Amino acid sequence: MFRKWFPLLALLFVLPLSACAAQAPAASARKASVREVSPIMPAASSLRPDNPVADFVAHMSLPQKIGQLFLARRPSSGTVRQAARYQPAGFLLFGQDFTGQTPETLRAALEEERAAAAIPLFFGVDEEGGSVVRASGKAAFRAERFRSPQALYAAGGLDEILRETAEKDALLRSLGIDINLAPVADVSQDPSDFIYPRTLGQDAQATAQYIAAVVGRMQADGVGSVLKHFPGYGNNADTHTGTAFDRRSLTDFLECDLLPFAAGIDAGADAVLVSHNIVECMDAGHPASLSPAVHGLLRGELDFQGVAMTDDLAMEGVRQAAGGRSAAVSAVLAGNDLLITSDLPEDYAAVLAAAESGEIDAARLDEAVGRVLRWKAALGLWQP
Repeated sequence: MFRKWFPLLALLFVLPLSACAAQAPAASARKASVREVSPIMPAASSLRPDNPVADFVAHMSLPQKIGQLFLARRPSSGTVRQAARYQPAGFLLFGQDFTGQTPETLRAALEEERAAAAIPLFFGVDEEGGSVVRASGKAAFRAERFRSPQALYAAGGLDEILRETAEKDALLRSLGIDINLAPVADVSQDPSDFIYPRTLGQDAQATAQYIAAVVGRMQADGVGSVLKHFPGYGNNADTHTGTAFDRRSLTDFLECDLLPFAAGIDAGADAVLVSHNIVECMDAGHPASLSPAVHGLLRGELDFQGVAMTDDLAMEGVRQAAGGRSAAVSAVLAGNDLLITSDLPEDYAAVLAAAESGEIDAARLDEAVGRVLRWKAALGLWQP
């Protein structure tokens, strides 16, 4: 399942073994003026047919490229203005975005916002089911919230999960939402774990089968899938509120946590969301989201070619590591292609300044933008 893990094998002989199922509970601030991003894009006639996405990226201005690195929290007002100014890859919807709306009013608003950007926006949501839902938590969108993976599995196994996944996908597509930040690929069988209620609650093998099946269903339904929280959340604390140190061995990850991610990648997952946990066996000095070593494992050992994305950069787990500064620059340098931000103006300005100074080189920037645009093309939102 792991394509290139031979360099890691040597480490197994010096790391303690532990069973997966036996988990115990356990740059200075940059200033940059933000300019209006020009909506002018290269004409289709100027693109080479052999690699049209790369050619399109080569013709984009620097501010246009920077915008495509961000999946921003949808603002409570001025969304069209923000879309036109920063040209982000897209917006992420939360519960407040569905409050007081109907399917018709929300769909109309998203269509207007999508049209405000030269490269059409994509819209994402966390609609996992159970404790994490956005749309189905509002009666105007569904009579009952979607059930958790555990509840569905208990009610009817994978068949029931896939049936409700298809219903979920149909609802999101009908609203104009293109990406669901799901499924949760973390392995947990301990109810005391923070992440447990959001997981399948089964072992690594069963979780891997579940992830592969759900990714396949979402792909067939035309909804973008996001595996999370790489490289596996384990029994760690909530990084929304503080730093989490993962002290498990590399063996634990190879024998357990990475298996569902590998299965999802093999099934064609579009994106992988990287956690803010500090995984000491991989990089003791950085959260996974800011770690080149963790991204190297994702690209090298798991051979993932899609979009690597951060968890929200506003979360305390990464803010503390960044010393109160924008973590966006470090996230791009670590290998992320898409950054979830709750402060688009600040993070955009920081990344733009780093690109203008050469701290982020052109090759890294073009690589990230190319992956994001290929995802948009696969979703049918854009063609070069």
